[in-house]
Amino acid sequence: MKKNIQVLVIHGGMTFKNEKDFLHYILRERGVRLGNKKHWSGDPLQKVLGKKFQVTNPRMPLQDYSQYRHWKPYFERFLPLLGRNFILIGESLGAIFLAKYLSEHKLKNKALSVYLVCAPFDNTLPHEDLVGGFTLKNDLSRLENNTKNLYLLFSKNDNVVPVSHAEKYRKKLKNAQIMIYKNKNGHFDIPNFPEIVRMIQKDSLSQ
Repeated sequence: MKKNIQVLVIHGGMTFKNEKDFLHYILRERGVRLGNKKHWSGDPLQKVLGKKFQVTNPRMPLQDYSQYRHWKPYFERFLPLLGRNFILIGESLGAIFLAKYLSEHKLKNKALSVYLVCAPFDNTLPHEDLVGGFTLKNDLSRLENNTKNLYLLFSKNDNVVPVSHAEKYRKKLKNAQIMIYKNKNGHFDIPNFPEIVRMIQKDSLSQ
């Protein structure tokens, strides 16, 4: 009997130059709301993929004041738990985290596929500082070597990660499939993402 295909989702986060900026944002600027908000990469993803897949959404350490040096060892605790058929999804800061980690380390087994959703490339974001050790190195070739399929997904109306970052990745990656959507409600702030579901299902057939 085949084991489930494991899908590990690394969500986004925030980085700040110092604690003062962090506290100001958390206590004064970040919006608050009542009720729970559905997001495509949470329960909806598990529901539509079905029992063949096991979706895991870990909360990364200090997600509101993120540091690569904290995320790296925590992420590495999950790697021994992954079988031979696994998919990695990174969203926003989680996407550049995967891009950095997979371009600097060789996985024991290649991922079936890696999805980088609205991935920043560098510290040229219009409203945020990308700091905390998430800077990419010049050579990203190992990122492609760590997976059978590499996808980068962007939205033209993303007000957090400009679509220009897609072209920066394109210049560094030879075989990645880069997809730019007209409208994913800005920074992929959507309850359902049927396109990525279809791609994941297609990739699972080639295992």
